[in-house]
Amino acid sequence: MCRFRKSMISTVTVIAGLVATAVPALADRIDGDWCSADGKHLSIEGPRIMIPSGAEISGQYDRHHFRYSAPAGDPEEGQTIEMQVLSDEEMWLQRTTGGEKMPVETWRRCQVTS
Repeated sequence: MCRFRKSMISTVTVIAGLVATAVPALADRIDGDWCSADGKHLSIEGPRIMIPSGAEISGQYDRHHFRYSAPAGDPEEGQTIEMQVLSDEEMWLQRTTGGEKMPVETWRRCQVTS
């Protein structure tokens, strides 16, 4: 009986450890070309981004997130834009203006047409 109890405790401990360390899988990376439903386009390559106005700037990059402040003279000037990849094909984008967060937008990988 004692051996069975130790085995059960060990099994429960292993299962609890696996459950505690489980994290949702994220898409491989945010790098690439993204398109909005209203026809905007942006392209991320590491810490470099080509924003919808066509300007190429640097931002805060990690594998699944990107954040930048729109430069002076840009149509988005004064906004902070933050993105997070959701899957291989979708990401969310949220703009903050004057401390106020705007609604989240869903962007999709641009489809290549030939």
